[in-house]
Amino acid sequence: MLSKEKVRKKILLLRKKKYFLVSEDFFKPLVSLIKKKRKKSISLYYPSNYEVDTIKLFGILRSKTKITTSLPIISSQGYMRFLKWGLSEPLKVNSYGFLEPTENMKIVNPDLIVVPLVAFDKFHNRLGYGKGYYDRFLGKYLKKNKNTLTIGIAFSFQKYKKIPTSKFDIKLDYILTEKGIF
Repeated sequence: MLSKEKVRKKILLLRKKKYFLVSEDFFKPLVSLIKKKRKKSISLYYPSNYEVDTIKLFGILRSKTKITTSLPIISSQGYMRFLKWGLSEPLKVNSYGFLEPTENMKIVNPDLIVVPLVAFDKFHNRLGYGKGYYDRFLGKYLKKNKNTLTIGIAFSFQKYKKIPTSKFDIKLDYILTEKGIF
């Protein structure tokens, strides 16, 4: 079995080569799930590094639903929290080079968290970028917020046969790709 770092390197290169823009149809299964589960506060990620572009999803949620959207922010101590954010609001570049809301935005507790990922497997394991921010956050948050759903968004080619895991890794409830949601 390849190490996490080797899988990460392999899939990141593949994602760069095979990246494509998704249409609004890509997000239909997720929007249906949000309505079915009656979720009101959704955290997303701002896309970078050839991730599935979630900008269209922000627009869909804003125009078709009354859902609060948020983005993660990482503190200098490495803790993550979510701040309310909409498409027309400003962003700043954090110390890691990612875009995040400005500090004056309201803190929210999402009931559905869209998690970025590098790779996933059929067991709903997720391989992230290796810093553990989402796993640390979710490990604590999900204990207090048991009805919160987690969903990874990826291209189907990011599926890997078996992601190497540790006791700190958090499985996702769902994965959304261009082939649907599972």
